[in-house]
Amino acid sequence: MMRSPPPPQSQSNSNYGSPYSGQNTMGGGTFAPNFGGFMNDGTAQMGYQLGKTALNSGQEYMEQNLNRYVSIPALKHYFNVSTPYVLRKLLLVLFPWRHKPWSREQRPSSTSSPTPSSSSSAYYFLPPRDDLNSPDMYIPVMAFVTYILLSTLLAGLRGQFHPEVMGLTATTAFVVVLVEILGLKFGTYVLSINNDSQLLDLVAYSGYKFVGVIVTLVISETLNRGAGTGGWAGWTVFTYTFMANAFFLLRSLKYVLLPDSSSATPAGSGMHTVARSQRNRRTQFLFIYSYIVQFIFMWILSRQDGSPAQVKSVAAVAGKVVGT
Repeated sequence: MMRSPPPPQSQSNSNYGSPYSGQNTMGGGTFAPNFGGFMNDGTAQMGYQLGKTALNSGQEYMEQNLNRYVSIPALKHYFNVSTPYVLRKLLLVLFPWRHKPWSREQRPSSTSSPTPSSSSSAYYFLPPRDDLNSPDMYIPVMAFVTYILLSTLLAGLRGQFHPEVMGLTATTAFVVVLVEILGLKFGTYVLSINNDSQLLDLVAYSGYKFVGVIVTLVISETLNRGAGTGGWAGWTVFTYTFMANAFFLLRSLKYVLLPDSSSATPAGSGMHTVARSQRNRRTQFLFIYSYIVQFIFMWILSRQDGSPAQVKSVAAVAGKVVGT
């Protein structure tokens, strides 16, 4: 007659074959090594507390010094985006011809305004997530990084890649952005624009040109079969993206630099009207910035074909501009 095997003997009193036989166990039979009691040592706990205190102090110091130049809560407002907003904004930058209206939406503020720059105002601008006409910094930052990676990729596809391409391309793009921000800062000083929110709006709008530059590089390389962005195809695409970007900036910045006194602007919205002479100066600045300045910067960024000589020459020219 076949019988079932006898039940296994309990090994509670036997440590044979167990690699953890000399270690303590927690309740429920779960193994938990204590590393020789290191974490229970008073010196280790003191070191842990000192390290944690030093880390918190360093983080607080960086936030305090950074807030002297840039408002972190204000930057969070410009990164409050959603996927539908990003897609619609990209289409607006590339096809701005029939878009209406261009004015930004405002809402009455409560006891605490979501936008720090408008904390003292009775109205505040909606974040990009809720207003298509609101400027953001997510698309400019992502387009900046994409431009650097795309330029390096295209150089590799043309067989012109070398270790300096990415560094020189990033340097050129960074110098262009830096020169433009310094120019905007000087322009806000000359035009008596003292609102930090308007300066951040201008910085955000300055980064949308990278979207047009990326489209120019991709389409030109495809039509020219890897021959660069020159020729009639490259200039045709560049002309369209430049005109679209200039029209987009002209319409968008009008409500930043030239508030309309005849429109029904809510009181306390922060969009104060300007004098006639100051309005003429801002109009000239808006035209020069939207067309002349953007044409120069977009041409510098889109003319790079990945060759070492051209990339170095463009970087050298940009460096001289910063030096002057």
